[in-house]
Amino acid sequence: MTIDWKKDGKRFFAVLFAGALFALNIKIFVRTGNLFPGGATGLTVLIQRLVEKYTGYSLPYAPVNLLLNAFPVYIGFRYVGKKFTLLSLLMILVSGTLADLIPAYIITEDMLLIAVFGGILGGTAVSICLLVDATSGGTDFIAIFLSQKYGMETWNLVLAFNVVILSVAGFFFGWDRALYSIIYQFVSTQTMHTLYRTYQQQTLFIVTTKAAEVCAAIHKVSHHGATILDAEGSYDHRHRQLVYSVVSGADARAAINVARSIDPDAFINSLRTTELRGNFYVRPKD
Repeated sequence: MTIDWKKDGKRFFAVLFAGALFALNIKIFVRTGNLFPGGATGLTVLIQRLVEKYTGYSLPYAPVNLLLNAFPVYIGFRYVGKKFTLLSLLMILVSGTLADLIPAYIITEDMLLIAVFGGILGGTAVSICLLVDATSGGTDFIAIFLSQKYGMETWNLVLAFNVVILSVAGFFFGWDRALYSIIYQFVSTQTMHTLYRTYQQQTLFIVTTKAAEVCAAIHKVSHHGATILDAEGSYDHRHRQLVYSVVSGADARAAINVARSIDPDAFINSLRTTELRGNFYVRPKD
């Protein structure tokens, strides 16, 4: 495991900031609204509240969350990437420790505002981690492992896990809290989809006279190949070539820019890809 002090230093401080943001979200919004986030965080909060409800004892957040993340962290070290897992572990430790140390603060008691802005803050914190190749832990490790090793769609698995958490929470603490938690999770997910696009795909159709150069450039910036098709313009009936390629959402803008730099007259259509089958390169975690 080699260390790039400049790049990894930026990643380190980004994770520290994300951990602080995540902890603030727990103390300001999640606890105030008695919400149940998804993943290991939601399970940690659920265990805390069940223990407090039936024993009167308040469990600290950090040890419970760390225990629940023990197996996912092992999966990360063994199969995903050591540097990625260490940064993720830092996120887990920082957010958990600060969640226990930061005093609770009530900004609003309006449940809809709590669910919406809590979801935005939580989604932003997780997105910052993802942007520097780290994660908040829990199901993220397992989802990345299954996606990279087996090419599995993990959305349904994560959704099923969250449904179980919300069902138990609704049964013991009231269905209104579970329903507001759904709003929280939806807003958080949409925030991540907006800020983090690596696991989204974009289809590019590029009409050009320099197809070979464009294909080489796309591969250089995204590590994805392309297909060249012969085409003919319907207006002037001149011969053209159509470059068809699918790249990650994070690489789409760079691919478009490099294509236009090679052929300023290229006609480019970019479409959001909603479903993809076949081999698609995913950059491995370090």
